[in-house]
Amino acid sequence: MPDADTDRGFAEPRPVFLEPGDFHFAAAPGRIATLLGSCVTVTLWHPGRKLGGMCHCQLPKRRQRPVGQVPDGRFVEEAFELFDRELARRALVPGEFTAKLFGGGRMFATASESMDVGRRNIEAAEAMIAARRIPLLARHVGGSGRRKLIFDLASGEVWLQYRETI
Repeated sequence: MPDADTDRGFAEPRPVFLEPGDFHFAAAPGRIATLLGSCVTVTLWHPGRKLGGMCHCQLPKRRQRPVGQVPDGRFVEEAFELFDRELARRALVPGEFTAKLFGGGRMFATASESMDVGRRNIEAAEAMIAARRIPLLARHVGGSGRRKLIFDLASGEVWLQYRETI
């Protein structure tokens, strides 16, 4: 049976949901969603073109990528290669975009500083954003909680739900 709101044109588009390692880049209308712990998500959005993308990264980088292997969105460094490819394909300049950064939570209270993957993910993402001279408009990082995000490609807004866990 059809949904009454859908029939009247009130339904919101169902977001593309990113699992760890996923990457999505598209034009409006549309939304991208994910759930985060120690992983980080970066959104890039072009306000004039109403397009952008989001990544869900688990680790800052890998030791060595096998020759000829495509970039893997599980790694911050390689997720930015995916962003670079999308921008180049459209002949767009990184500085025309805005960025937002989320996640990097400390999921285990007993983890040592060197094992704090969340912190290392945050640092890697900030470095990639800065290297491309993309303005970082918002960040909600660290802590010990879980985050649920929805990124709207039409407005560039990101809706965040945060729950402290430790």
